[in-house]
Amino acid sequence: MVYATADGTGNERLRVGMVGGGQGAFIGAVHRYAMRLDDRIALVAGALSSDPANAAASAAELGIAPDRAYADYREMARVEAARPDGIEAVVIVTPNHLHAPVATTFLEAGIDVICDKPLSTTVADAEALVALTARLKRKFVVTLNNTGYAMVRQAREMVAAGALGRLVSIHGSYIQDWLTKPIDAEGQKQAEWRTDPARAGQSAVLADIGVHAFNLACFISGRDAEAVAADLFTAVPGRRLDDNAHVLVRWSGGARGTILASQTSPGHDNDLSVRVYGDKAGLEWCGTRPEELRFTPYGEEPRTITRGGAGSFDESRRVSRMPAAHPEGYIEAFANLYRDAAALIGAHRRGQEIDAAHAALVPNVDDGARGVRFVAAAVGSQAKDGAWTDL
Repeated sequence: MVYATADGTGNERLRVGMVGGGQGAFIGAVHRYAMRLDDRIALVAGALSSDPANAAASAAELGIAPDRAYADYREMARVEAARPDGIEAVVIVTPNHLHAPVATTFLEAGIDVICDKPLSTTVADAEALVALTARLKRKFVVTLNNTGYAMVRQAREMVAAGALGRLVSIHGSYIQDWLTKPIDAEGQKQAEWRTDPARAGQSAVLADIGVHAFNLACFISGRDAEAVAADLFTAVPGRRLDDNAHVLVRWSGGARGTILASQTSPGHDNDLSVRVYGDKAGLEWCGTRPEELRFTPYGEEPRTITRGGAGSFDESRRVSRMPAAHPEGYIEAFANLYRDAAALIGAHRRGQEIDAAHAALVPNVDDGARGVRFVAAAVGSQAKDGAWTDL
């Protein structure tokens, strides 16, 4: 998916700014690695920290010109919107509670948005962003980045093609162990804000990793969640928000399933997986083996489909950079999302035709809102002792 430029080369970089992601942050650097991989994006401005000294030092470290290093995102939106070479999109990598106000500010300034998940901390804010994006006719990408894996996209195509038959059950799981000890109470930066209700929102584990498992289950299966019954709990005494979630899901089309999320499970560094079963076959993808799909037609031996190998579909080949058996992983998947986002936003801003099939692969504000509704429904179910709660 490539957008054309004024000179017809298709090589013009999308100009972006970043809010958050300064020195000491984790995910901002990951976003920058990903956006650089295909050389379709230029980071030219930033409000990288709420601390002016850190903001300036972070911008200098990244080669951002001093006059485009801002101490306040509102000033950045105002100034960049007025520049003839101003940013075309903003990348938001702040703690959760700032996603909605920052996105709103840039949308109202006429700047498209690429926002880390979750879209917001409340359903009301999520719905407001959906409405504002539509009213202003802007593009809004949510970096549910695991949709960028080649074999995740292959799995989606196989389900859509009917390879599994009628879907019976859909399961998503994301298990980690990094919060097994009370490092948030000891001041560890990444843990401390993620377990703070004022910055993380209603749930810690679902907003941080559960939404990834939920989004992947939706993305691969093509189904929406209709209702949930949830058990959320805190394994570490004194922790302010949940660190484990077990959620039963009723999916559209009649399938049932689960979303499991844990950050206190020793032995699991970062274990994301999705399993989809139909009346003809089963399909499994695991983030620790991202280049493989385990596909099992009923009554037959399981078979492994590898990226670029026999059985690969067109989409998985399109987003592959390396031949089969030349490993690709997390950054490449993240970069696939950024490559497609740059093409989508660039085409939109230039009034060019957008490939609808490819655009559907880029998580947008509606997908982000779906995740927020899932978190809110799970929290609501927990408050009612696990009662089934509609989305």
